[in-house]
Amino acid sequence: MPNPHIKTKLPGPKARALLERDRPVASPSYPRDYPFVMSHGRGSEVWDVDGNRFLDFMAGIAVCSTGHSHPRVVEAVKSAADKFLHISSDYWHENMTALTERLAKHAPMGEPVMSFLCQSGTESVEGAIKLARYATGRPRYLGFLGSFHGRTMGSLAFTSSKYTQQKGFAPTMPGVTHVPYPNTYRPLFAGSDQGRAVLDYIRMLFERNVPPSEVAAILVEPIQGEGGYLVPPDGFLAGLRGICDEHGILLIFDEVQSGVGRTGRMWASEHWGVQPDIMTSAKGLGSGLPIGAFIAKQSIMEKFQRGAHGNTYGGNPLSCAAAIATLDLVASEYAANAAKVGDHFMGRLRELQRDFPCIGEVRGRGLMIGMELIESDAARTPARQLVDRLVTRAYHNGLLLLSCGVSTLRFMPPLSVSEAEVDEAVSLLRVALSEALQP
Repeated sequence: MPNPHIKTKLPGPKARALLERDRPVASPSYPRDYPFVMSHGRGSEVWDVDGNRFLDFMAGIAVCSTGHSHPRVVEAVKSAADKFLHISSDYWHENMTALTERLAKHAPMGEPVMSFLCQSGTESVEGAIKLARYATGRPRYLGFLGSFHGRTMGSLAFTSSKYTQQKGFAPTMPGVTHVPYPNTYRPLFAGSDQGRAVLDYIRMLFERNVPPSEVAAILVEPIQGEGGYLVPPDGFLAGLRGICDEHGILLIFDEVQSGVGRTGRMWASEHWGVQPDIMTSAKGLGSGLPIGAFIAKQSIMEKFQRGAHGNTYGGNPLSCAAAIATLDLVASEYAANAAKVGDHFMGRLRELQRDFPCIGEVRGRGLMIGMELIESDAARTPARQLVDRLVTRAYHNGLLLLSCGVSTLRFMPPLSVSEAEVDEAVSLLRVALSEALQP
């Protein structure tokens, strides 16, 4: 049945008018998948400029963690704005210190930490790899195929979820060697333990090609995001920790997409109890305001000398206020809600899987869920075009989604989403998938 919340042909007339205004003045590099023009949002619901209502299950790429315009976040930002809009990080203010205190409280390192505040995920990665090189004096790194760590030249050297992200920008920062990320659904190595196979590959690399004494850090996503929402097998992150400890290498967890309650824990690494030396955060940290951070063990961060790293907008009072409110909401209720509703969501998607053979696997933790689509063959051939059609059909049915990996639909609604909204989304997804499968 048609969605009664969609009142116009999409895009509507007001949306089309704005698209025409935008085309000659905005960069064509933005990877936009469908013509959604937002007017406003509340929680998991958003409306376009023509009055059509959608369920938002991509949340600004996992950014709007507490939902759109959460009253406590909005009030915190308004209160901060009434006092002052900015003072550079050359100085101090209450919100900046209070936020770093909260990050220290929630950090998974198991020992005192210090934080550096910035504006985005790519900046947090840049800072983390700079710190690793500065603290160790070593020039090399290991990254993982399928990873996404940002688009600035340092983080871009690690990013490898799509070749288009690096195409035209070579050479990026030298010294990064990529290794496979374990994929239990599409195993690259013979045998069942893909995590152990990747760890053995790294050991072989250290023996034959990359001197471990020259490696500053291994940078890894505890759950791989853009590469397909891949959940590593048990023991893999602990194995990386062991390799790092053996060779004096720092372990950096990129929690830009997986952190701040997204997986049902404050940090995804907590599912395996593995402690990083440095960790990055952004996206959901500010519930929509631009903020990022890299957090490191105090013994590492204090090696930074005065002026070794800095920025102008880091610790902006409005963004800090939003992040404080976000962390408090996630710690008090939304991480638990993500775990509970995420279990319900996974169950509903597996019900859908029984009716649609093109759904090869449903995987994830909390509200970081991937649904991989395949062709109807024994080889699990990725259904790339079907994913693209499904994302488009979902939009026309009132559901905002994004894809990742080769042929995976990803679900990352606000952490405040209800089971009723999940049920509505699954109903819309069922219609969209039926339409996408039509010849």
